[in-house]
Amino acid sequence: MRRNIKLTAGIAATAALALGLTACGTSSDPGSKDSAGAGDTSKALVVAASPTPHADILNYVKDNLAEKAGLKLEVKEFTDYVLPNTATESGQVDANFFQHKPYLDDFNKKNGTHIVPVVDVHLEPLGLYSKSIKSVKDIKAGQTIAVPNDTTNGGRALQLLAENGLITIKPGVGTNAKLSDITDKKGLEFKELEAATVPRALNDVDAAVINGNYAIEAKLAPAKDAIALEKADGNPYANFLAVKEGNEKDARVQKLAKLLNSPEVKKYIEDTYKSSVIPAFGAAQ
Repeated sequence: MRRNIKLTAGIAATAALALGLTACGTSSDPGSKDSAGAGDTSKALVVAASPTPHADILNYVKDNLAEKAGLKLEVKEFTDYVLPNTATESGQVDANFFQHKPYLDDFNKKNGTHIVPVVDVHLEPLGLYSKSIKSVKDIKAGQTIAVPNDTTNGGRALQLLAENGLITIKPGVGTNAKLSDITDKKGLEFKELEAATVPRALNDVDAAVINGNYAIEAKLAPAKDAIALEKADGNPYANFLAVKEGNEKDARVQKLAKLLNSPEVKKYIEDTYKSSVIPAFGAAQ
């Protein structure tokens, strides 16, 4: 039976308060073991995760693999891209599973946090979707495309549009591309939105670039419904298990890392998401 814990606005305030307290010296040092139960294998490992597919994968591990491995696992669901990291930094949770490396690097730099990757798990290809347009070639001047407004996913979205000939951007900007780096909009308009809200804008724009997890939550199948989709080969956006620096060798974290890279999880991802989510490991043991 699933025991997901969905966080409310009250928890958001608690996380913010906890992060503020750590800035005063209670547990802000990298490598601090103040997170509840850190290193104690008799206590549950608490992991913050986006609902789909991250929490789903963790709950598969919890329900099917964790007990045999001697791991107690608790999954807390977050619906944004900020609280999982601040909660991990403050020790409110032990680990998180929701992000890729370019996003984490940007987040640590901007927020002074010390979150580090442990193990890659899967890739969620970013896609371009539309309720009214069936092909990239049908997108015309004067139409509006919604894109994520955070630094890394926004740049990633612009790269996808450029690769499909919809815009031209300055050479060399890579995934740091911003709207101001577009050298030829080809008559298109752009609407920047928080990544989680982009799917809800599909009825209000002509097309939208949507993160894979939010597309799945919106009942979109990236491999089937996207009119343009990121390539998997050489993609730097694998999603991974992450912890506060210094907690990488926590025995519970190591157990979870091994389970997340197991043949069973690889098969679960492939069978459940049908190429809309792709394992980022070979499952060799």
